[in-house]
Amino acid sequence: MAGVSLKCGDCGALLKSVEEAQEHAELTSHSNFSESTEAVLNLVCSSCGKPCRSKIESDLHTKRTGHTEFIDKTLEAVIPISLEVPKVAKESEEAIAAGSTEMVVPEVDKKLLEELEAMGFPTARATRALHFSGNTSLEAAVNWVVEHEADPDIDQMPMVPVNRHVEASKPSLTPEEMKLKAQELQERARKKKEEEERRMEREREKERIRVGKELLEAKRIEEENERKRLVALRKAEKEEEKRAREKIRQKLEEDKAERRRKLGLPPEEPSAAPKPSASIVEEKKSALPVRPATKAEHMRECLRSLKQNHKDDDAKVKRAFQTLLTYIGNVARNPDEEKFRKIRLNNQTFQDRVGSVKGVEFLELCGFEKVEGEEFLFLSRNKVDMQVLNSAGSELNSAINNPFFGVLQL
Repeated sequence: MAGVSLKCGDCGALLKSVEEAQEHAELTSHSNFSESTEAVLNLVCSSCGKPCRSKIESDLHTKRTGHTEFIDKTLEAVIPISLEVPKVAKESEEAIAAGSTEMVVPEVDKKLLEELEAMGFPTARATRALHFSGNTSLEAAVNWVVEHEADPDIDQMPMVPVNRHVEASKPSLTPEEMKLKAQELQERARKKKEEEERRMEREREKERIRVGKELLEAKRIEEENERKRLVALRKAEKEEEKRAREKIRQKLEEDKAERRRKLGLPPEEPSAAPKPSASIVEEKKSALPVRPATKAEHMRECLRSLKQNHKDDDAKVKRAFQTLLTYIGNVARNPDEEKFRKIRLNNQTFQDRVGSVKGVEFLELCGFEKVEGEEFLFLSRNKVDMQVLNSAGSELNSAINNPFFGVLQL
């Protein structure tokens, strides 16, 4: 059986003619060719009519366009291969043998070249695409560029021997059809770019939504913690006010009983509802679990004791509380500043405001320690506890603003 193709012994490529074998040799420097009875594939896309000469080429076309249906026209195009060297090739060989090795840019269809340049392709790339796609159509050139865009020499101008004339093939489409086709290709490229931009915008929007949700969640947690702190603070204030009112009520009862006694009146009859006996109260108290005092309760008791010890000088007590609040606030706002964490005990201002009312114990509850021969109060950085400082601030605010604070003596 006569050969129907030429097979490259170096890479295995099947070529339909001697001209293709020569071009293949020029591009790859392969020179080992032999006749083959294996026909060159001719798979034609049923959607757009693009011919594909190998399974790899058809797979690339499917991946790029989504077209999956191909018609196998291999047998229709099979003709015995002619080993006669084309006239142009002979002339080229003769010119080379004569010593004329000058290379020039091949001739291509000027109209197609202008169309490709108008689409944004560099002149060298457009010329190379038209030359190696057979100079047939705009779509074939664009497809060649897409399939060879990774080639290292994609932007190098192709060169052929000076006496090799490549006649520009006339386009199979009319000028109007060519213009429409170019517009279609440009529109397709524009849509692809817009789709990519939309996809990136969707990704950016998803990221913005995620970050926004995280910020909202962090804000919600912070507000919830603040709400719980305020609720606990109000509860403590109400309990303090309740104890103060009870103390005042007891004092009024005692004053009333004293006045009746001085007037010689009999004691007032107790209320109908009998109070539980002391033994029952003690029994109930002993049955309740003993809860250890918290740091905040120790602070509250310290402030209450301070106020009880100086109950005749409210202004002095209030000034001491405000000074302590200033010390605590400075540390909470500037925990890395040592000057706010170190207090000289013999400082006259400190002694007038805090030392004279023995407020040092409250600072020690906040973590301050006496150092350097008890000359300074110092709070080391690793012992700064923001929760303790916040509790101290809350207790001081309550002591300053609650008029009943410290009235009840426990």
